[in-house]
Amino acid sequence: MYELVLPQLGEGIDKATVAVWHVQCGDTITDQDDIVEVVSDKATFNIPAGASGQVREICASQGDEVAVGQVLARIAQAENS
Repeated sequence: MYELVLPQLGEGIDKATVAVWHVQCGDTITDQDDIVEVVSDKATFNIPAGASGQVREICASQGDEVAVGQVLARIAQAENS
């Protein structure tokens, strides 16, 4: 199981707010798909999945503030990932 965490988005950015999810649980995705959009006080960022497979769990809801390193979603990886 791959855990997508909020990456370091830039210098001085240690948290962001989940703006919109582009996927739902059960969706099949590729590692390059942008699956969530987050907003910091400095910019808006699209976060790619990081692994191909099926979205199993979304761990942060729209409007939630998340810290760098916090799990956003869990992805059951495809066998070729």
